[in-house]
Amino acid sequence: MCELLGLTSDAPVEPQQLLCRFGARGGSVADNPDGWGLASLVGHTFRIDKEPRAAARSPRFRELCAQTRSELIVAHVRKANPPTARVLANTHPFRRLCCGREWVFAHNGMVRDTAPLRPSEPFPFCTPAGDTDSEHAFCTVLDRIAAAFSPAGKAQGARWLDALARTSGVLASHGRFNFLMSDGTHLIAYGHDRLHSLRDTATACRCSGAARIAIVTTEPLTDESEWEAFEPGELRVYRAGCQIARFMTHPRAVRTRHPPRAA
Repeated sequence: MCELLGLTSDAPVEPQQLLCRFGARGGSVADNPDGWGLASLVGHTFRIDKEPRAAARSPRFRELCAQTRSELIVAHVRKANPPTARVLANTHPFRRLCCGREWVFAHNGMVRDTAPLRPSEPFPFCTPAGDTDSEHAFCTVLDRIAAAFSPAGKAQGARWLDALARTSGVLASHGRFNFLMSDGTHLIAYGHDRLHSLRDTATACRCSGAARIAIVTTEPLTDESEWEAFEPGELRVYRAGCQIARFMTHPRAVRTRHPPRAA
């Protein structure tokens, strides 16, 4: 059921080995054959490459393993369950502009009908282009974050992080909701029930003076014993390779008559 990879560092790194191991989980050593996507920060904007095909069999993904150099990465390999169209619109990460920032988002899990969580009017910042639960959840998250910004697009202290944590807990109550998200500065990781982190791994990246690296994945990708599982309902915020904030949420199971959309 989909897998995630996030990386944040205080200087650009070349995570070739890490990306190759992650790509193998897209249809080779793990059953996630329905698409892949890689968002890497280049300058002040994200470059996003993605295809609705297995990463393990993608020449383009192999090229990116060798070419990618960045201090902030969000990647995803997709398992459409239940099956939905293998098209670009359903392939993570998703990207939107909101509150003067560029956001990328990738999800693992399954969120049942999010209609009760959405406003009666269309999302002002995010209209889903595909038919996945993931993109609808992303729009819900952006809608709640935007309410914590001033009309001028200024964050009101840490209110947007508080709003994000609350919304994450609510969405997780409607299914399974593990995600990675970034605004180009922060790497935000929410582990509802399945996420791991590793700090400062020289074996997975070639570094150019980087002193701090943090990696977040669905499953450990290297042999280090220092991989740490997220606590259920834990949201972490990283910046330049350091964890700068942590929130705990307590999702509750919610019954629904509506069938879930696929990630």
